This record gives sequence, C-alpha cells and structure tokens, in this order.
Amino acid sequence: MTQLTRTPVFPAERHALYDAHGYSAAIRSGDLLFVSGQVGSRIDGTPEPDYQAQLRQAFANLKATLAAGGCTLDDLVDVTTFHTDPQAQFEAFMAVKNEVFPKAPYPNWTAIGVNWLAGFDFEIKVIARIPATGAELPGSGAPITD
Repeated sequence: MTQLTRTPVFPAERHALYDAHGYSAAIRSGDLLFVSGQVGSRIDGTPEPDYQAQLRQAFANLKATLAAGGCTLDDLVDVTTFHTDPQAQFEAFMAVKNEVFPKAPYPNWTAIGVNWLAGFDFEIKVIARIPATGAELPGSGAPITD
C-alpha cells in the first residue's frame, strides 16, 4: 500500500505569515497542488483597502504560491472564489478576472457569497496539477515527478 505524502509549499517571504496562523499556503500531494485560500493581503498580512487592488493582490499572491509549487495559472484544475457582496462586486470582479484570464480555455469556477472573510472582501482557493518536469519543487527539496 502506498503512503500518502504531503509536502507543504510556501511562497517566498510569506512563510512566517502562514506559521503565525497555523496553516500552509499549499500542500503538494502526488501531482496535485492544493492551494489554501488566497486573499488580497500585503506582505504584512493586512488587506489592500481598495477592492480592485485587493483582487489584484489576491491573484498576485495566488501566482506566487502556484510558482512556489512549480505551477502557473495554466495548471489550474479547480477554482473556488468567495465574495462578501457578489452582486455589488460583480462588475469590478469580472474586470480583474478578465485581466487574469483573458481568453479560453478558462478554468472551471465556483463562486460563493459569504458574509465574513476576516477583513477581506475576496478569497480564491484552487487545485492545480503540477506539470511533470523532473525538476525539484521550489522551496521543498522534493522532486517533481509524474
């Protein structure tokens, strides 16, 4: 029987923030990368006050976490987003989403309205498939194999 392995992944300069809150930015298991919800936080963990800036920062944080796991946005398998006021935020969200994903094929997507995100207005959680490269997974010392 094969034992399930889980390798934590952290983007550069953000490890202490995750340690302070007791979770990993992402977990690599096999050829999948499970990314924790990413919000529009600055390097110190505080939210960007402007909604569109917060969205852009959340996507930047997501890209950094994906990169630390050897992935890009093109490797996304599943996307879930959380919105504190979906109806009022829809137009601004779609403008930024269309910047990040300008053309097909688009990832599958589930959007959920919530009433609390710890001071944030948006959160994005994804699962990505790690491309087979034979290289070492950045920051973990674990080889990326298929």
